[in-house]
Parts: sequence; C-alpha cells; structure tokens
Amino acid sequence: MPGEEAVTPTISRKEARRLSRRSMLTLAGIAGSGAMAALLTQEIEAAGLPADSQRADGAKVLPTPAGDRTSAMIRMQDDLRRAMAKPIDQRKWAMVIDLARCIGCSACTVACKAENNLPPGVVYRPVMEEELGEYPNVRRRFTPRPCMQCDDPPCVPVCPVSATYKRPDGIVEIDYKRCIGCRYCIAACPYNARTFDFGEFYTSDTPEKQAYETAPSPEYGRSWKRTGQKSPIGNVRKCQFCIHRLEAGMLPACTTTCVGLATFFGDKNDPDSLVSELIGSPRVTRLKEELGTDPKVFYLM
Repeated sequence: MPGEEAVTPTISRKEARRLSRRSMLTLAGIAGSGAMAALLTQEIEAAGLPADSQRADGAKVLPTPAGDRTSAMIRMQDDLRRAMAKPIDQRKWAMVIDLARCIGCSACTVACKAENNLPPGVVYRPVMEEELGEYPNVRRRFTPRPCMQCDDPPCVPVCPVSATYKRPDGIVEIDYKRCIGCRYCIAACPYNARTFDFGEFYTSDTPEKQAYETAPSPEYGRSWKRTGQKSPIGNVRKCQFCIHRLEAGMLPACTTTCVGLATFFGDKNDPDSLVSELIGSPRVTRLKEELGTDPKVFYLM
C-alpha cells in the first residue's frame, strides 16, 4: 500500500532447504553455467530470498557462499571459468575439505568410482574413519583422502620410465602408455593415494560382463577401454582431480556430489577464488606437512 514500508518476503528454513535440493537436482542436467545461473536466479527470486551480491554477468546469488550449497557451487563454477581462461602454467588447482562438514556418507567415493569407471580394488577417494575421545564422550571424524597433488611429489623421481610427472597446473599425471607397473610410486607415496589395476572385474565369475564393467574410463581426456591386458590394466592409477571434467568446464565429481558441502575446489593462484579464501582460514592444515611435499589438498579442522 502507498506510504507503507516495503517488507522483504521470507520463507521458512524447511522451504529454503527444499529449494536448495530441488535446484541442485535440476542443475545436474544443465551443462552451461550461464543457464545454471539463470535458473538459480529464477528460483531465488520466486522464493523471495535476499540476493545481496551479484556476479560479473549481473545474475544475483545468495550471500555467504561458503555456507550455502547453491551459491558456493555457482562461485566455484565462476572460479573454474576464470581459471580455464588463463594459460595452464598460470593456474594452480587446489582442494579444500572441511572436516567439520564431512558426514562420512562416502558419496564422493561412489561418485568418483562411477565417474572414472573404476574396477575392484581401485579407489581414488577413500574416506578414512577415526574414533576420538573415550566413552561416553566419543565421536567419529571422517577424512576424505584424494591424491594430494604434491608440489614436490615423491612419486615422480622414483618412476624409472618417467610415466609419472607434474603438469604445469600442479596436477600429478600418470602416462598409462609408459607405465610398466613396477609400483615404485606406490611405495614412495606417503599418503597411500595410489592403487594398482590388476585387471579384475566385478562380474568376472558371472556368465556375462555388464555394460558398466566394460565402459571406458575418461581419465586424462582419453577413452581407456579395459580389454585384454591393455592399459590401464597393469598400471598404477590415482585421483587426478577429474581433468576430463575440468577441461569440459565442470567441477570434479567429488565436489559436486558432496551432500555436506565439505569439498571445495578451485584455482589457488586466483586471490578471488573460494579456495583461496578458505585456505586463509586459521583452521587450515595439511597432511604430513613435515615431509615437505607441499600438498595441494587442504583440510579445515
């Protein structure tokens, strides 16, 4: 009414959570980040939520990106777009995992296996469980452990055929065509982040292998078919931050699947990125820093 003070519409917490879940499920089928932003803007405005910040393209997003799933995903997608526009040697990928948010659901582990079509015994992102305290004051802590993508990786110098090497963007890559399966790198890795592909299949003892067993792996931007004794059978395998997804403009599978918003990914060299902001937290730590490997996976305790 004229003369009355405008009131910002509000919704309940339950409705906000419903909005977030529905938005992310819908966004899973959208490839373009521009369409993603447009849809989220429509959802936010329709619900009457405040939109205090704006992206460079003018789309409104929710405030406090590190605390809200949808806005954090949009911000990380924007960070990824900026990083991919730079030369490869000017970006440095990093991952931040908030242990206070991890609920131990292992959704990231399953998503990683599904994304990379991993066989039995090959796991890139296990979730380690730890019991703390004494009865009756006991709790559990869950620690996802991907490859640390070390800046000084111990696995590189021990490889006798130079099959393991560090890319200019910091990702440690394995050349399956060069790998001879000696497994020296497995012994050298202080994080147990490498596994070996022995050529096993989940349906080996059944009349017929299922389609998901024979689907090629998209790792390193190539199609790797596990047939006969060809690579990657007989090779060492590990997490590579889903390089094939990054090159397609998508975040790693573990990041988009994390239901607790515990995993963040982006360019450490970008001071405006979400990961750079989180790395500056006083809660941040890294595994086995005393070894001098300079891992690019950071943990918030």
